[in-house]
Amino acid sequence: MEKTVVVKIRRRVPHPLYGKTITKEKKVKAHDAENECKVGDLVKIEEVRPLSKEKRWKVVEILTRKEMSNDTASNTTNSSG
Repeated sequence: MEKTVVVKIRRRVPHPLYGKTITKEKKVKAHDAENECKVGDLVKIEEVRPLSKEKRWKVVEILTRKEMSNDTASNTTNSSG
């Protein structure tokens, strides 16, 4: 899946009967034209015309980047098999 990222959308809504605030999550596939998003980044997306069977969103900007620790960086480089 080149140029595609899976984005988790979290929203806080009140429970319809009890009123307690609950978190609902939804995963959508978004188009990342430059392939610059990494795992853990916080991104801003917008809805666009259908780009494929499941892609209806586009990454507008990367708000914050997740810093990789030295342990995870060494695990990804050493896991080549």
